[in-house]
Formats: sequence, C-alpha cells, structure tokens
Amino acid sequence: MNNSANVYHSGSQGWQKVFGTKGLADRQVDLIYHDEVTAEEKKFIESRDMFFIATADDQGRPTCSYKGGPVGFVRVLDDRTIAFPDYDGNGMFLTVGNIDLNNEVGLLFIDFESPHRLRVHGVATVSNDDKLIEEFEGAQLVVRIQITEMFINCSRYIHHYKKVETSRFTPEPGKESPVPDWKYLEEVQDVLPLKYKARVIKKNI
Repeated sequence: MNNSANVYHSGSQGWQKVFGTKGLADRQVDLIYHDEVTAEEKKFIESRDMFFIATADDQGRPTCSYKGGPVGFVRVLDDRTIAFPDYDGNGMFLTVGNIDLNNEVGLLFIDFESPHRLRVHGVATVSNDDKLIEEFEGAQLVVRIQITEMFINCSRYIHHYKKVETSRFTPEPGKESPVPDWKYLEEVQDVLPLKYKARVIKKNI
C-alpha cells in the first residue's frame, strides 16, 4: 500500500510547502489511494469507450494518447490487472514503443456526461500473441497493466459534454473498418503497409 513518502517527490512536496497543502495531500493518500480495483471501479472502467494514457521513453520524454473503442474494450481481468487492445493507427507506435523502453504508465478514465474520473498508475506489457488478442475485435496488440496505485479525482473541473455518436472506425465483429481518408493521400501511397495498398488501389479504380 502507498504512503506519502513513495507517492510524492521533492517537486510535489516543494509546491505543497508553498501552498500549505502537505497535510491535505498526505491525507488523500491515506483515504483514496489503493492498488486493487473495487466492484464499482470495475463497472466504471468497463463502461468507458475512451481513456487517455501517458507514457515516457527511456529518456523521460513523454507523450499522451487518446484511446477509443467500443464500450467494454478495456477489461478488468482481476483486482490488480486491466487489459486493452491496441488498434491499427498511424504506424508510429509511440505509446507501445515507449512501454517497451519504460513500462510505467498513467491512465485517466473520464465520464463527461455524469462528471467523474479515475486515475490508474501501473506497469505495462505489450504483446502480439496475447491469448486475449482473438477476443478483441480488430486488435493488433494487447496491452496489460499491473496496477500499482489508483484513485478517484475530484470532478469539479470536468466540463459537461454529451456523446453524439460512435466513431465509424470503431472495430465491430464481421465488419471491416473503413480506411481513414489520410491514407489515400498521394504523399503516403509509397509507404503504406501492404494490407492498405490493395484497399486503396481498389477504391481508386
């Protein structure tokens, strides 16, 4: 279980001192930090169709990525493990590439309609032969995260939004996802992976 000594570093503690929040910060570690998914949190995580994930490379250079999919595309495997599919993207592999070099990650799950958010920190692994890959429609990789800490954040600054529609690119059983428009640009035709070249040529005929 966490305590304030291993949650906060000198940077956090410096600003806590400036604003007089050390006692408040320490109390929150005591009250809300934990490392096991509760039944309520499992329900929340598996009801999401998007989240944000922060990673950094072996030199500490960060990136933050939006991940979207069908409701339930993030699974709680047990009280300390979650998993999600990595779908076809822009071919950069920034997030999973970072995980290969620096496996510590941070995830943020948000409900914009009934403002609520959950932060999850953990250690991630990436695999292209995970036994779950066949269960995630459209997955090319599976990311598993062993949870080290998690906590619910105050929701007061979450703007209230309504979902309009699901992305037409969201993988569905028995349906081939459309090719995104940018992959038809002349500037990328010569470097497209083979699986896309045939589809692009067919459409252009």
